[in-house]
Amino acid sequence: MFDFLQLVRNENMKIYRRIGTWIMLGIILVLVIVASSLTRWLSEKDTMWTVMNGIDQLMYYLITIFTVVVSAESVAGEFSSGTIKLLLIRPWSRSKILLSKYVSLLLFALVQTVLMFVSSFVLNLILFGYNQSATANEALGVLNSAHPLFYMIQAYVLDYIGLIMIVTFSFMLSTIFRSGGLAIGLSMFIYFFGIIASGILMSLNYKWVDYLLFLHLNLKQYLQSTAIAHNMTLGFSLAVLAGYYIIFMGITWLIFNKRDVAT
Repeated sequence: MFDFLQLVRNENMKIYRRIGTWIMLGIILVLVIVASSLTRWLSEKDTMWTVMNGIDQLMYYLITIFTVVVSAESVAGEFSSGTIKLLLIRPWSRSKILLSKYVSLLLFALVQTVLMFVSSFVLNLILFGYNQSATANEALGVLNSAHPLFYMIQAYVLDYIGLIMIVTFSFMLSTIFRSGGLAIGLSMFIYFFGIIASGILMSLNYKWVDYLLFLHLNLKQYLQSTAIAHNMTLGFSLAVLAGYYIIFMGITWLIFNKRDVAT
């Protein structure tokens, strides 16, 4: 167990030693500050909750991009630089090495999510003050009378589940391809093309459309009072995501353990 924690620690060090990682985290902080400050200056109707919700919707795509970049580079970068050989000659199984990389990526996605939540909450609390009235729920479009803070926590947790799927998908492509640039580019293309294509296909009355991956990444939709397309439920979406998760992890594990790194 201690050896595995050391592996995770080493992978985290690789991530946070990069200047690019700190630039990503800095961009998140700066954009939260700019968005909150501008809203406070330009609008008198918004509450801290509506601003937090708007920041979450905007920043989620940015965090997704950052997550894809780091995840897609994780394994492919080791192959393209040749450092994968140094890892595999050590007394650790391939499965442990792969899992340590995956865990470190999940932690990176979690760090971004927590950073956005905490910075947005604290800053908007200072700028707008605390508001827990019923009008706050109405502005958020919440289905029930739950406290706005509870709604925001739920929203961020569901966002993180979506990030887990994105990490897993990008990680799989990083394992399949030896080029980090190719893995990043392909991950980004599939992600955004998948979102657009799923939005178009969602209007079609075909049952198989309900099983498209990108249709289920936005789990926050189940917290809103707006109608859900195709009458899907949160449980159904989680089940579909679980199926894709098993497939992605199975492919990743199989390819990484069978790949020849001699050349």
